[in-house]
Amino acid sequence: MVTSIILMTVDRLKVNDVAQKLTDVPGISEVYSVSGNYDLVAIVRVPTNDELAELVTNSFVDIDGIETTDTMLAFKAFSKHDLESMFSV
Repeated sequence: MVTSIILMTVDRLKVNDVAQKLTDVPGISEVYSVSGNYDLVAIVRVPTNDELAELVTNSFVDIDGIETTDTMLAFKAFSKHDLESMFSV
């Protein structure tokens, strides 16, 4: 399982619309509106790096309003919850 955190700057007038569209993209488990340098944060959980690449390069192109993305890969999860079983595909 590949987990990624994607930070996005979005057209200010389209933040809610973009967030809603992102929740419909397979592999995106959560979308948060946030304060700071970014507008949205998406948590992605997919089986492979290839699927992550496909999601970022192809799915985001179809969503009007995304201006920039910064994709981070998670190496290890530290949690009280069994995340692997919660998000098993």
